[in-house]
Amino acid sequence: MKKLIIFVMAILLPSAVLAKIELPEIVGDDMVLQQQTDARLWGKATPNSAITVTASWTSEKFSTQADSEGRWLLAVKTPAASKDFQTIVIEEGSGKKGKSADKVVLSRVLIGEVWFCSGQSNMEMPLGGFWNCPVKGNNEIIATASEYRYVRVAPIKQNGQTKPVEEAPGKWLVPSPETAPSFSATAWFFAAMLQRALDIPVGVIACAWGGSKVEGWLPESIVSGYSDIDIAKEQKEGWNGSWWHYYTPCIMYNGMLHPLRHYSVKGFLWYQGESNVGKDDTYPERLKTMANLWRQEFGGTVESMPFYLVEIAPWGGYGDWLSSPIFRECQHRAAELIGNSGVVCTNDLVEPYEFNQIHPAEKREVGNRLAYMALNRTYGMKNVQCDSPEYDHMQVNGNEVEVFFRYADEGLSPWQGIEGFELAGADGVFHPAKARLNESNKTIIVSADSVSAPTAVRYCFKSFQIGNLKNMRGLPVVPFRSDK
Repeated sequence: MKKLIIFVMAILLPSAVLAKIELPEIVGDDMVLQQQTDARLWGKATPNSAITVTASWTSEKFSTQADSEGRWLLAVKTPAASKDFQTIVIEEGSGKKGKSADKVVLSRVLIGEVWFCSGQSNMEMPLGGFWNCPVKGNNEIIATASEYRYVRVAPIKQNGQTKPVEEAPGKWLVPSPETAPSFSATAWFFAAMLQRALDIPVGVIACAWGGSKVEGWLPESIVSGYSDIDIAKEQKEGWNGSWWHYYTPCIMYNGMLHPLRHYSVKGFLWYQGESNVGKDDTYPERLKTMANLWRQEFGGTVESMPFYLVEIAPWGGYGDWLSSPIFRECQHRAAELIGNSGVVCTNDLVEPYEFNQIHPAEKREVGNRLAYMALNRTYGMKNVQCDSPEYDHMQVNGNEVEVFFRYADEGLSPWQGIEGFELAGADGVFHPAKARLNESNKTIIVSADSVSAPTAVRYCFKSFQIGNLKNMRGLPVVPFRSDK
């Protein structure tokens, strides 16, 4: 009878009492932990139980206690990066003679560099391509993905929520022809270049949602203060019964960012902006707010966590008005506000046939340029250049304008056949212009037959205009206007 009673009681006991260790998907086999830091691990267990973590790289034990709801969080000191596979054991103590009530073993763990990659569709765009938009060279990349033995990718699935949740679907994947088609192309190329340059493991968390606005990646506590957004109304209209509209505020933060906030990362990559075009008056400050919030939630500071951006791609769908080039300007302003930041220029990374295609096929060079920026600014490889030439000032010499640049000390190319310049006179009407290199001054001389007294110069300052002027490392001149 006693055995029967115990059996029945065990069945009827609340599940929390019988709970064992549960981990979020992001904490699992094949994960990459940030090197030389207090890397955070977390999960659920029996309420108030003791949690002990041991790792194969150290004899030290790390302990904490689950709270009344079974949630626990602790930090594990990680060593310098290594290509050796590590093991982590997480144990829940029973409180009886030191015995373990449950144990989880995490295998094939790597120690290296971890980056969080987010934004909208051009960050989400997988190596396999989507929406009749391919990724250049993707078949070879997918076929040879297994060569990158020390790169790991964690694609996070879209998970819109109206309130913050603690779990997001997405686990670490090992590169192979089977897994690679789902990898964010931009994140993959960044990780591959970084891994080759540093020769250590690199992990990227790819957490993006096509079409999302910056307000979708911010919490209600912040967005509720924006007078142009009615959260309740937009969330009600954004849900159609089976999926969320990508413009909906807060849902990406609640369902995808907030659940991952404990994961220790080196920095952030952000490829977003198309859905905020026309909002250049609010975007820089809101992106700064987002970047600093993310840094805080992931346990870092402006100084410790870089935040690197990608310019929105040239796209003819914006029309002839100047909303998109003005928005690119505001992306550069945002980087200045954010601090420990920078912007990758993409003006040259489209083909003429992509005029109405918002997802350019060239993603390798986007990822590479992000990696160059990280290598230069974060990892101290100063001989790897990352700054595109930027307009500094102009000088009028009769009917010609001489344009001076920052970040072009080694020179510019090509010498002739330069495309993308325009000049205007006092009437403010811009005309196509001829441009040539002044090789001694490392400047560009611009003139137009129809403009005898120039007052302003522009370069590729349109929704879609491909320029060909670059510095000696192949980094393109940032589109600009002198007539602000």
